[in-house]
Amino acid sequence: MTNAFAQKSAAAFGEAFTKDVVLEASVLTRPVEGRNQVKKVMGAASVIYESLRFIRETVNGPRTYLEWEATAFGGLPIEGVTILTKNADGQTLRAAIHHRPLGAALRFSAELRTRLAGEIDADYFHQG
Repeated sequence: MTNAFAQKSAAAFGEAFTKDVVLEASVLTRPVEGRNQVKKVMGAASVIYESLRFIRETVNGPRTYLEWEATAFGGLPIEGVTILTKNADGQTLRAAIHHRPLGAALRFSAELRTRLAGEIDADYFHQG
């Protein structure tokens, strides 16, 4: 997943996900389900970041916990934690991504809504 963010490509995310992957995030109003939909969201999200650095990683069984720092929107700092649950083949079944602070998360959600208009229903995102 960290390599997919570095590539900033929706296709790169697809290789990491099961076909029925579920994405939960603080920037979403409800989970996004299925590889194609999740790839679109993750691909769009990756290009919003101006910088993204994974600073800590912990693995506990099928779960990987990634702490990260990023900037977007002209240097706005965003921090967060991503929790990945993987199957026996190493593909991601579930991803939970938590952005902070709230103002940055809401702005990020609204930006995703704009960038994914016509591809993902707008009600998945903050209506601001």
